[in-house]
Amino acid sequence: MAGLSERVVEFLSAGTRTGMLGYVAADGRPLVAPVWFIVETGRDGGELVFNTGRLTAKGRALARDPRVVICVDDPHPPYSFVQVQGTASVQEDAEDLLEIATRIGGRYMGADRAEEFGRRNAAPGELVVRVRPTKVVSAFDLAD
Repeated sequence: MAGLSERVVEFLSAGTRTGMLGYVAADGRPLVAPVWFIVETGRDGGELVFNTGRLTAKGRALARDPRVVICVDDPHPPYSFVQVQGTASVQEDAEDLLEIATRIGGRYMGADRAEEFGRRNAAPGELVVRVRPTKVVSAFDLAD
């Protein structure tokens, strides 16, 4: 397993950058979907965590094949990106789901809407997805 360096965690956690999740469809096609996520550093070198519906294309695909990649970029000069390849695990624990969805809401919607977003996205049928890195590729300040 690959760990997340301090610089990678800082980049992934900055602002409201959206992750692009790559996963495998049932027929083997590669698919990409945007995800809002948080980084948790307390578990074996760190994980990227997001939530999705069990019956969504992402939810069904991750239950079938946990191999994923998440790419996050900064499209502004001097340009940077981080690609996290890994294995996704899914769970439906209601308490964890509410906590994760609320933290994601705080990051992307602001502290004043975090609880609202958390309650909305901690509904039955939602999953917590944790991506454990197996490989991390990064490049920072490419235009410098």
